[in-house]
Amino acid sequence: MSTSAAALLPGIEPVSMSRYDLDFADFAEALGGSFRRYGFAVLSDHGLDEPVIEEAIDRTKAFFALPDEVKRRYHMPGGGGARGYTPFGIETAKGGSHVDLKEFWHVGRELPEGHPFRAVMADNVWPAEIGDFRDKLLALYDALDAMGGKVLRAIARDLGLEDGFFEPTVKDGNSVLRLLHYPPVPADAPGVRAGAHEDINTITLLLGAEEAGLEVLDRDGRWLPINPPPGALVVNIGDMLQRLTNHVLPSTSHRVVNPAAERRGFSRYSTPFFLHFAPDYVIETLPNCVTAENPNRYPEPISSHDFLMQRLREIKLI
Repeated sequence: MSTSAAALLPGIEPVSMSRYDLDFADFAEALGGSFRRYGFAVLSDHGLDEPVIEEAIDRTKAFFALPDEVKRRYHMPGGGGARGYTPFGIETAKGGSHVDLKEFWHVGRELPEGHPFRAVMADNVWPAEIGDFRDKLLALYDALDAMGGKVLRAIARDLGLEDGFFEPTVKDGNSVLRLLHYPPVPADAPGVRAGAHEDINTITLLLGAEEAGLEVLDRDGRWLPINPPPGALVVNIGDMLQRLTNHVLPSTSHRVVNPAAERRGFSRYSTPFFLHFAPDYVIETLPNCVTAENPNRYPEPISSHDFLMQRLREIKLI
């Protein structure tokens, strides 16, 4: 696995989650080195339950196979795409002029009655046509949420913070599981399936897609492909964490390009988990990420929620 994954993105050596318990300091250093260099890391041996992943993806495919008029019943206009279904051809990369060639479904955190964050975090909606959709997708949501907590502990160690620094910042965070479907494209289609962009959130955890297309922009301006093999997890830094760390951890541009002509008749499914800070968390530059060579780029703090709203307007979801 290590050889093939590294060959797909030269310079990135997959980091095995088995090292997390065996030598946490070594694990954190390896993960942090990849994030500092690329803004991305590849996790092998992640230990996520394969049936949980497979059952969630099966329900995802079943939903996207429903007739368009049925899927659109679960579209929530004015909701910023936060929950339920977002139809094909709406989201646009920041600064882009062409819509992305995708449709998606969002699952958010389930909050109890009376929780203060319910004012800004909408309730989930669930398709009646697929009876166990809720249970299967929440199982995957919880598994990725827990995995994200482990990654953040390693990031904290690498930054010289207390290992548990991020735990209160993401408790009841506005994290979202996105179920993505890129329909087939014509053999002569120009352009890309998803325009170049950076993620808004804290970190993103991405389960491997069946079809190739994910590319990362390297420092020298080259687009490098990332096609993780089965059993690997791709993790990248989002804009919120880039801002908090004053770009010590970079949020790297990435895109999804159209496949080779012989694969354009196939759909592409992808399952990113966007781990967010809690809505009331104030993103204020970490003092140990400010130096004479790297002065504070963000002297004005901003709440996680305000930052999210600002960015959703930029990508035309609100």
